[in-house]
Amino acid sequence: MQDVSLLVAQAREGRPRAVARLISLVEGASPQLREVMAALAPLTGNAYVVGLTGSPGVGKSTSTAALVAAYRKRGKRVGVLAVDPSSPFSGGALLGDRVRMSEHACDPGVYIRSMATRGHLGGLAWAAPQAVRVLDAAGCEVILVETVGVGQSEVEIAAQADTSVVLLAPGMGDGIQAAKAGILEIGDVYVVNKADRDGADATARELGHMLGLGEARGPGDWRPPIVKTVASRAEGVDEVVEALEKHRAWMEERGVLAERRRARAAHEVETIAVTALRRRIGDLHGDRRLSALAERITAGELDPYRAADELIAGLTEG
Repeated sequence: MQDVSLLVAQAREGRPRAVARLISLVEGASPQLREVMAALAPLTGNAYVVGLTGSPGVGKSTSTAALVAAYRKRGKRVGVLAVDPSSPFSGGALLGDRVRMSEHACDPGVYIRSMATRGHLGGLAWAAPQAVRVLDAAGCEVILVETVGVGQSEVEIAAQADTSVVLLAPGMGDGIQAAKAGILEIGDVYVVNKADRDGADATARELGHMLGLGEARGPGDWRPPIVKTVASRAEGVDEVVEALEKHRAWMEERGVLAERRRARAAHEVETIAVTALRRRIGDLHGDRRLSALAERITAGELDPYRAADELIAGLTEG
């Protein structure tokens, strides 16, 4: 068993091994997970969480590394959660974004962690919200959450970040068309990366046109900017940071940031509760209560919805 209070104290001092152990407890759904979350709760709520998403090949990892460098120039402590697909053999992160961000590996003001999805849909790992809490409590002022390369339905990052950045790139075929019903609806800042390629201006124009068609904004509402970058050369990255800071200031001024964080906490509680309930229901296979309800359904004495209500009531009372 780990000494959670000691790990938390060491994480607050910026010791990477303590941060790593806390995140490992979270990822592994350790029996000490509740103790970890209770210890972290009073220490969180200070970090600015930025989500980066987009289709495979748009340069998410390169853009994340460039943003880390830009924030470090501003003296910010930065945490990175890079969510990768799971290995079908080990269950671990398959690609390992830490390799692609190696220039920051020796910087004590940066903590980078690759996390595996472990089959979780939505572009994130199931433990990502708790891992964000660990980095927040450890003193990271900015946390960058890079998703798996996503399609139009994998937009969970919008529920987990203060600001969502959607990346696109020219020469990706009909990427905008394919993404418009999903990730193009969740962005607070849009980035056309690899802007030194042919078609970058056309991609930005098409994106602006599509965003305009979908607008239902009133005076004073946030209008997502479109920033062109060449992340591999750090071109345009400062403009992205400026757009992020403007969005943060806009949210703080109007109370949107606090509301998003309340919604995020509510979603987290709901997910934990549903997961616990699903686990308890799974334990009922072969249980007398479930068999009795099934018999009443097949006999026509009870419909499945009433049976489910009775089952849930029994579980919550128990």
